Amino acid sequence: ASVCGSSLALMDAGVPILNPVSGIAMGLIKDEGGKFVILKDIQGIEDFYGDMDFKVAGTKNGITALQMDMKINGINLDIVKQVLEKAHEGRLFILDKMLEVIPEPRKSLSKSAPKITTFKIPREKIGEVIGPGGKNIKRIKEEFELDEIDISDYNGEGMVSIISSNDVNIKMARKSIEGMLKGIEDIKAGEEFMGTVVGITSYGAFVNLIPGVDGLLHISKVTNKRIKDVKDYLKIGDKILVRVGNIDSRTKKIGLERADI
Repeated sequence: ASVCGSSLALMDAGVPILNPVSGIAMGLIKDEGGKFVILKDIQGIEDFYGDMDFKVAGTKNGITALQMDMKINGINLDIVKQVLEKAHEGRLFILDKMLEVIPEPRKSLSKSAPKITTFKIPREKIGEVIGPGGKNIKRIKEEFELDEIDISDYNGEGMVSIISSNDVNIKMARKSIEGMLKGIEDIKAGEEFMGTVVGITSYGAFVNLIPGVDGLLHISKVTNKRIKDVKDYLKIGDKILVRVGNIDSRTKKIGLERADI
């Protein structure tokens, strides 16, 4: 039951498993004269009074796991063969019933399912991202309501793992971390940043991308409709996802556009 239930749960959650797995418990009652009866899909009473509990799990293609408990000295290969043949019939029958309920994994993960994204950063930047006493990591975890965030040294590279049930929060947290690693010379048109609104004017909003680097989100780019006052849509301190639209080659001024609308 645990094998079948686990397969159904994974498929229902949208986990793209290769093949569902079903399982069955086979039993045996054998007398001293050598006569025996094979029991299929045993319950508690058969397990208690029987001589064997032989659990078989597998997919439509074959067996994936076996586990046997015996109360007698052993069984011969002929009995093993018969047990496996009957277990195969039982497994496929159960598998057919499972597939009637849910024939394949759902196309998308459940909204409540935890999701993880992993990416690399330069090893020498690990300390900078973590911050003194873990200050930066704690801030990012709280700000984006993450379940967990971990940074480690793996094979000479920095490895960041972010876990959350919210895809958007994962994306924003990653943008925030990647932004911490950039200097103005590294910023390219088309890149996205989780920025902070630091100033509002009549013609747009200034958004901080990385420490010391701001860009202008023109009033025409604040939303997808014509507006008269930026303050109706943004306020200082707002976190917004922006995309670098252009960088003036002479002045290095950065023009931004919204990436979340």
